[in-house]
Amino acid sequence: MTLSKADVDHVARLARIDLSEQEEIELAKELSAILDYASQLQEVDLDGVEPMSHVAGQQPVFRQDEPHESLPSDIVLKNAPDAEDQQFKVPAIMEG
Repeated sequence: MTLSKADVDHVARLARIDLSEQEEIELAKELSAILDYASQLQEVDLDGVEPMSHVAGQQPVFRQDEPHESLPSDIVLKNAPDAEDQQFKVPAIMEG
């Protein structure tokens, strides 16, 4: 699959990343190579291969989900770059 400079420009705008024209050309080449490799992986014959939950054959270990006291909000908000009404205040990322 070959990505065009316009494809990279579109994705960069969605990600809010400013790229130079040369960066767009280079990324188009690099991302095209990645997509070509992913396409090759789709061709691997997996008939008879048992699905694995972990690449090393181990089961993930999870702790029990037990309720406990929350930290006081004044301590938590001490680490916030900005807070308002006992909540983290963050910049809006959606337009409109």
